[in-house]
Amino acid sequence: MPESELNFTRYFAGLPDPRVNRTKKHRLDDILGITLCAVICGADSFEEIERFGDARHDWLRTFLALPNGIPSHDTFNRVLAALDPGAFAGCFGRWMAGVCDATGLRPIAVDGKACRSAPGDTFSGCLHLVSAWAAENGVILGQVAVADKTNEIPTAPDLLAQLALTGRVVTVDALLTQTALAETILAQGGDYLMVVKDNQPTLATDLATLFADPDAVVAQTEEATLHGGRCERRRLLASTELVGYVRWPGTQQVLAMERTVVQKGTGEIRTEWAYAVTSLPPARATPAQLLTLWREHWAIENKLHYVRDVTFDEDRAGVWKDRIPQVMAALRNAAIGLARLSRQTNIAAACRYFAARPDAALAALGLPPRL
Repeated sequence: MPESELNFTRYFAGLPDPRVNRTKKHRLDDILGITLCAVICGADSFEEIERFGDARHDWLRTFLALPNGIPSHDTFNRVLAALDPGAFAGCFGRWMAGVCDATGLRPIAVDGKACRSAPGDTFSGCLHLVSAWAAENGVILGQVAVADKTNEIPTAPDLLAQLALTGRVVTVDALLTQTALAETILAQGGDYLMVVKDNQPTLATDLATLFADPDAVVAQTEEATLHGGRCERRRLLASTELVGYVRWPGTQQVLAMERTVVQKGTGEIRTEWAYAVTSLPPARATPAQLLTLWREHWAIENKLHYVRDVTFDEDRAGVWKDRIPQVMAALRNAAIGLARLSRQTNIAAACRYFAARPDAALAALGLPPRL
C-alpha cells in the first residue's frame, strides 16, 4: 500500500481544533499522532498515552514537530474531550475508506455496539455506537452514536450517508431490515443483504412459505465446518420466484439458510432456518457468494466488538466522561483496522509487536520519518 494512501495527516488536516490560539501549546496533529501510536501499541488511558510519549520522545520527534515536548495526560484528556466526535469519526472513516478503495473492498457490515463504561440516555442505558465495518479487510469505515432515547434504526441512514456505496454490498441484521434503509442504500448506488425475522412479519411469512414448498425453484449451495466438538452444515437456498410479489425495495432474490449442528460427543442434532432478501440478482451473486456475504456479516462480532471488549477492555475503560468514549472508540477502531491492514490476525499480539517495533507502527500510520 502506498504511504500516501495510509498517511493519516492528509485526512485529519481539516479537523476543527476546539482550542483558542492562546491555549495551543501543542499542535493538534502532534496530539493525534502520539495518541494513535500509543493506542496501536495497547495504551488505554491518558496516563498510559503520556508515558508512551515520554518513553518514545526521541522516536516521535522523527515524524512529529513536538515544539513543547510531550503533552500531559490532562492535555490529552481536555483536547480529545473537546473534539467534535462526529467530525473525528468522519476523518477516521475517510482515512480507512481511502485505504479500502485502493484494495477493491466490497462488503460492508452495519451493526451496533454498546459502550457499557459510558453512561447515556439511549435505549440501552449507555452510549451506543453504530459502525460500518469493511468485512473483507476488517476496518471501520464509519461510526455514529445513537441519538438519545432512540435506537439504531434512525441512526443507520445517517451513518450510510457518510459513505460511498457505489459497488458495495451492505449487510444488516434483522433489526435494521427496514424499507427506508433499503431505499437509502439503493439511492446511493449500493446493494443490500438483509436478514428477515418477525419484525417484518408479512415478509417473513412469505419467505417461509416459499421455501417450505418442495416445488419452489431454487438454486443452492452448502458448506460444512468443524468447531471443536460440533459439526455445522449450512445450506443456502436462493430464489427469484417472489421478485415483483414482495413489497420490498429492489428485491432481486430471496434467501433461506438451513443450519444443522451435530454435537459429535452426544449425537444431538439441531436444525434452524433463517431468511433474507437481497438486491443482488443471480447474474451478480451466486448462492456461494451470497452465503459468504451472509456469514461475513457476523464476523463483525468476533473481529471488532469482541476485540474492543476483550483486548482493549472497552467496557471497563477509565475514560468515559463527555465525548471521550466515542473518540476513544474511534481510536480503537483505527488500531484494529491498521493491525488488520498490516496482516496481523491476533490484535493483542499486534499491539505488543507495534510496541516492540516502533518502525512498524510508523509504517502502519503511513508516516515517513523526517530526515
